[in-house]
Amino acid sequence: MKICGLQKTTLLDYPGHVAATVFLGQCNFRCPFCHNSDLITEQAEALVSKEELLTFLKKRTSLLEGVCITGGEPTLSPDLEALVSDIKKLGFLVKLDTNGYRPSVIRNLCQKNLLDYIAMDIKSSPENYGTVTGIPDIRLSPIMESVEFIKTCGIPYEFRTTAVKGLMGAEDFSAIGQWLHGAEHYFIQNYVESPQVLFPGFSPFRKEELLAFAELVRPHVKYVSLRGVDY
Repeated sequence: MKICGLQKTTLLDYPGHVAATVFLGQCNFRCPFCHNSDLITEQAEALVSKEELLTFLKKRTSLLEGVCITGGEPTLSPDLEALVSDIKKLGFLVKLDTNGYRPSVIRNLCQKNLLDYIAMDIKSSPENYGTVTGIPDIRLSPIMESVEFIKTCGIPYEFRTTAVKGLMGAEDFSAIGQWLHGAEHYFIQNYVESPQVLFPGFSPFRKEELLAFAELVRPHVKYVSLRGVDY
């Protein structure tokens, strides 16, 4: 297992909880706007051992409530279940961030009561997924399967999309709303340029545009909001 980063305290990554965020290496997508591009290849450097992580968490049981496991794409790690199990044994809530491409892993963790929250990235409309993920021939069936499972899994969850000007528009958000019909929570977060972006040069949307996108999704999802945008 490659633990490529550890954010020791966050109030943002796990809604409603003080948490630590663990970054696992490798990803099967190549989203051009990815802001963790240093984590996505097999060359991603492990910076923290599992033993060091668990030792840190043991010392923080009175300060932290949860652990967010993100990436990269965590479900690619063959040791993910063991890691989550060890974290749960320490008494922490566990949130999983995922692109949804390995529904069997998500289902297995849920069935073993190892997850307390799931956040799945919805990259774009189904028609635009190949472009936005950087995988032109991407198979949508695993992603569709994950969406349907998460909607009915019985634990808190959210779907979320990073809005990137030049890669998506109103028609994509309209299609996302129809795709996620009946879901509980959906968030739109705006693109932010950083030195870690895989292919820099994209632009964020204006707040008014983001609000309009949210209105397109709102008829289909119970709670729709912008994240990281001042109202």
